[in-house]
Amino acid sequence: MSALFILIGCSLLIAGSFLAAFIWSIKNGQYEDDYTPSIRILLDEEKNKNQNSNTNTKVKLQTNAN
Repeated sequence: MSALFILIGCSLLIAGSFLAAFIWSIKNGQYEDDYTPSIRILLDEEKNKNQNSNTNTKVKLQTNAN
């Protein structure tokens, strides 16, 4: 029976620490921007296209020089 009290105490301590971490993250603004993550992949794709086009022109210039 005493083991049950220890387990209940430990679970309440762990649950309280998770609740405190959640409240701390809300107060620090962790969940304020909910729009950007949904479009981040679109923005990264445009950046990658620009990088790929720059490398393609370098390769074309090198092959034309030979």
